[in-house]
Parts: sequence; structure tokens; C-alpha cells
Amino acid sequence: MGLPGHRRTSSHKRRRAAHFALKPMTLTACPKCKEQMMPHVTCPSCGTYAGRKVLELKSPLSKKKPAKHDHDDHKGHKHE
Repeated sequence: MGLPGHRRTSSHKRRRAAHFALKPMTLTACPKCKEQMMPHVTCPSCGTYAGRKVLELKSPLSKKKPAKHDHDDHKGHKHE
């Protein structure tokens, strides 16, 4: 059966934990639309990857607005 290891001092813990910090995210410019994007990932703004179209993205102007709620559909029961 194994024995307990030696006590880990607080300075040794801090020195070991120094590598746990978050690193800044690396961004590159999309070759087609020049927007910032993560490398080796499909561009979220134009949908291209490695020079070819991969995703069909809807333009921001073509989004449909949700239909207004019509109260005529609720005949026959009451809302309180």
C-alpha cells in the first residue's frame, strides 16, 4: 500500500498553478470578408472555410419578425 506523499508547500502550489491562467483567444481575419474569426473554424459572418462556401447564412435583413398574437384564436375560453 502506498504511503502519503510529502506536504506540498503553498509556494510550490502557486508555482504549479501559474500555468492554469486563461490565455487570450487567438483571432485571425477571414480571407473573404475580413471579419475577426477563430482559426481553423468556419467564418460565422460569411460561412466560408478554406476558400469555399460551407454554410448558408441568412442575412440580417431577411429575418422574419414574429407574428403578433391574435386573440381571435382564443374564442371559447376565458383569460383571467
